[in-house]
Amino acid sequence: MSVRPEDERAFAEQKAMLKRAFDPVMSEPIPARMYLRRPAWLDYARAALLVSAGVAIGLALPYFRSAAPTPAAAAAPLPARAARAHLVYSVEVEAKEHDHLVKWLSKRLGLQLKVPVLATEGFELLGGRLLPGADGPVAQFMYQDATGKRLTLYVTRPGRNDATTAFRFAQEGPVSVFYWIDRDCGYALSGDIEKPLLARVASSVYRQLDGEK
Repeated sequence: MSVRPEDERAFAEQKAMLKRAFDPVMSEPIPARMYLRRPAWLDYARAALLVSAGVAIGLALPYFRSAAPTPAAAAAPLPARAARAHLVYSVEVEAKEHDHLVKWLSKRLGLQLKVPVLATEGFELLGGRLLPGADGPVAQFMYQDATGKRLTLYVTRPGRNDATTAFRFAQEGPVSVFYWIDRDCGYALSGDIEKPLLARVASSVYRQLDGEK
């Protein structure tokens, strides 16, 4: 079937008209929003990542549970608690506020506390602080000698695992501890010093707290 010349001219004119109408649109730049459209695979990748994280957390939970402190650890013996406090804590209320310090700590513990004077043993009071304890609040008094050596006196109500005891010695790592439990109070004197010196200072503390001068 042959095409008539007049039909060819009509097709050519129509083609030219379409080209003029739509070529500018075809040459326009792609809108930026098209680049920002999130690809479908991203949702699948994100879901896979969340599943992996959930599995990892589930596997790790037994470890964290085993690493968490247990009630038995929280109720460690008196010398162990005192030694840890000696290594970790610093002064909260300075010795120049002596009266306020004693009243504040006495009120928190529900006891009438007494602060031993250790100047004759070469130690001056730096201050004290309130600490959390397994069976209630704890008072800690801190002393220091001229060389920078420190002692801490740890005062607490006896815990459930603390039986009444006479003057005793314990070694907790680098910290030496003399401790005793007398009626409604437990005491522990701690320091990274020689045992004979600590024993002498602890004897002075014991006598003062027991009412002897």
